[in-house]
Amino acid sequence: MREIDQMAVEATADEGKLSTFITRHEPFILKTASKISRQYITKSDDEWSVALVAFSGAVSKYDYDRGSFMAFAEKMIHQRLVDHFRTKGRFSVEVPVDFIEEEAMVEENDACLKNEIEAMTAILGAYGFSFMDLANCSPKAKKTRSACARAVRYLLHEPVMIREMRASRQLPMKIIEKKAEVPRKILDRHRKYLIAAVEILSGDYPFLSEYLKYIKEERSL
Repeated sequence: MREIDQMAVEATADEGKLSTFITRHEPFILKTASKISRQYITKSDDEWSVALVAFSGAVSKYDYDRGSFMAFAEKMIHQRLVDHFRTKGRFSVEVPVDFIEEEAMVEENDACLKNEIEAMTAILGAYGFSFMDLANCSPKAKKTRSACARAVRYLLHEPVMIREMRASRQLPMKIIEKKAEVPRKILDRHRKYLIAAVEILSGDYPFLSEYLKYIKEERSL
């Protein structure tokens, strides 16, 4: 019944098993880092490196008799990221020092997020790409993020365009380029991200929408 916990114990004494164990749980590490950071995290972000080190450290410190490894790993990642954000002056008010959450609430939120990801995966599959592809096409630079936000905001105010996008499975690049004044190069490079953002923000995905709040909140576009 505690297969993952047992695998974590075995990984402490075998480098090969440790590498396999970490690789298998990369989606969990990314999801946890994103939740704690309150933004979408990819392997290109510093937060990924911090979370990865924390997860590896959790394996070495884990005690089977203390309960779920995944819960323990999440706490370790949280603690490391909080320390990381402190050094950067981030989240000094938003994130509490102590990681205290009701277990039932955590499980409920995780289940809801998982359901949203599964639903979005099915939707994006119709466009010819997967949810995991977003890690490689998400905008990083502030200027690019602003341009992408401008493109998404334009489509969110044009429901007819969204219907056409869904029907054709294509991003209306020419119109966005002209109306939202977003360079074609950015639209080409971040097409998958833009489609996913529109689908998420125009649908009922409260947990995934949290990672895209900047699109609606940013006013200097």
